[in-house]
Amino acid sequence: MSTHTINYNDMFDARLLQEFYDSYEESLELELEEAGLEEPLDQQEKAWRIRYFRELLHLQGELVKLQSWVMRTGKRIVIIFEGRDAAGKGGVIKRITQRLNPRGCRVAALPAPNERERTQWYFQRYVSHLPAAGEIVLFDRSWYNRAGVEKVMGFCSDEEYEEFYRSVPEFERMLTRSGIQIIKYWFSITDEEQELRFLSRIHDPLKQWKLSPMDLESRRRWEDYTEAKEVMLQRTNIEEAPWWVVQGVDKKKARLNCISHLLQQVPYEEGESSNITLPTRVHKEEYTRHSVPESMIVPDRY
Repeated sequence: MSTHTINYNDMFDARLLQEFYDSYEESLELELEEAGLEEPLDQQEKAWRIRYFRELLHLQGELVKLQSWVMRTGKRIVIIFEGRDAAGKGGVIKRITQRLNPRGCRVAALPAPNERERTQWYFQRYVSHLPAAGEIVLFDRSWYNRAGVEKVMGFCSDEEYEEFYRSVPEFERMLTRSGIQIIKYWFSITDEEQELRFLSRIHDPLKQWKLSPMDLESRRRWEDYTEAKEVMLQRTNIEEAPWWVVQGVDKKKARLNCISHLLQQVPYEEGESSNITLPTRVHKEEYTRHSVPESMIVPDRY
């Protein structure tokens, strides 16, 4: 019994350590590996790691082409990311936006509604974040808060909850008729995986900010969230804006699968690349450069 416990603990510690690595930037992950600070990988794991980096870079290159097409054609795209706490939504969003022009791609992550917003039409505070021509907007949680956290935590009445389900299909159809493409992703993880990721956040000072009392309470109400999610997918999976479920237990695979699928949802085409010529610098004989005062220089501490 004792040996079994030790082996289980060793396996859990190794999995928790891998969770730390998977949540960091790819560049930092490579630096940790090169410095010998990561646990040694076997050949299969190393091969997958190399493939992951290559595939991610390729997909990000395609995302750049997609954004260029969106800006060139004036298209408007909304991408909704929903899922349980710690399901990996933020990690995917970060990899999507990492190499894109922030002027044409932005993330909407709205806080809880304030007192004034709670008296408005429910969708009103989301409307102002919808894209203009040539823009992509990624909603890190969205109007589907009412179907999830608001329902489970009792932040809305039964009447408001039912009105949401009457309204949201028509709201999304109205947006699509106006020319906005809506792509909706639900990130799915297991009970055990969420527990491990929460423990990772608790023990990692760099990620403790991600934990809120609401997150911890959601852990306790796992089954209530499951039921709410099932109802949401059933009642809002419309032809104009269907739901897509991303299996999120393996973070790296989830990132690649989601980005690859996203690229398939938009009929983008690569535009003709223009030749860029660096202009010759102009030198003015009458100009004399003035030195910056030493008191303004940031000290060289490194």
